[in-house]
Amino acid sequence: MKIGILRGEENSFPEALIERINQKSAERKLELTAEFIKVETVQMAELCEYNLIIDRISHDVPFYRAFLKNAALSGTQVINNPFWWSADDKFFNYSIAHKIGVPIPKTVMLPHNAHPPSTSSQSMRNLVYPINWYNVFNYVGFPSFLKPHAGGGWKHVYKIHNEEEFFHCYNQTGTLCMVLQEGIEFEEYYRCYTVGRKHVHIMRYDPKQAFYSQYVPGNPPPTPELSQKIKEYCLQINNALGYDLNTCEFAVRDGIPYAIDFGNPAPDCDIKSVTPENFAWIVEHMSELAIERALLPKQPPQEYTWSQFIGTTASSMSEEKKSPRRRTSGTTRRASTKSE
Repeated sequence: MKIGILRGEENSFPEALIERINQKSAERKLELTAEFIKVETVQMAELCEYNLIIDRISHDVPFYRAFLKNAALSGTQVINNPFWWSADDKFFNYSIAHKIGVPIPKTVMLPHNAHPPSTSSQSMRNLVYPINWYNVFNYVGFPSFLKPHAGGGWKHVYKIHNEEEFFHCYNQTGTLCMVLQEGIEFEEYYRCYTVGRKHVHIMRYDPKQAFYSQYVPGNPPPTPELSQKIKEYCLQINNALGYDLNTCEFAVRDGIPYAIDFGNPAPDCDIKSVTPENFAWIVEHMSELAIERALLPKQPPQEYTWSQFIGTTASSMSEEKKSPRRRTSGTTRRASTKSE
């Protein structure tokens, strides 16, 4: 049995993960090895030799995303599931989180500032124009954040303090689809790893600092009450989105943790940025999850319908029964799927 790691430019996490999986496998006398995947061309419906693949790069490489979906045909498990991941965008996820009771800043999706490629004013005849910006600003308020409805890495994100700043920034967004979101003036901020939809690691975090200084030294934890609430929200979010590895960020205002960013199925795990303490936690828990999932028998789909590929693994079936809010309908997710 084999575990494959699909990586991009990162080094520390995937290398440490392979080393830890193989170390545990040897200690437990398991016939299981982990290695980096090598992919050339891929034949349609080609069998995949891996029981489990941990995906760290397919969001940036469509070829890898197609490879992973093809691998699922032969029963290979993928963390994170590429079918769930392909269907998500940040605005949809905000709506899902709001529906399941997680506090979310007020958010509005905005029409494109410029026509998307291959469209014209004729393509926009269903769009109300001019837009009633007063309603938008009155609902969201200032300060607020203008950011893409899908994407990450703090690209094309603007902090807005008034209407003039909004239009100045909005006019620079071109064909991107953007959201305007209430800015939470927070007293505390946390980023949380969630692994296997059951383990949560809360890290004190300062998004205002430079990239390699954002994790607060010593990682002082929140109060027990706030910690419990954050963990509950993390598990609710990951069950709803179907993610087995994710980071969720919370801005705390007046004791309420607002979920700010939580669609990160290939989150930063580099030892240089997350600090050695947090790095050790994620390597340990991800290696354990990988071994647990890889030892499950391969289960190729019995029917070739879209919903088969967003099903749960055997190990998470019991969790699904405990979480009625979790999205399990292939039809529901299908309606939200965007093209690759």
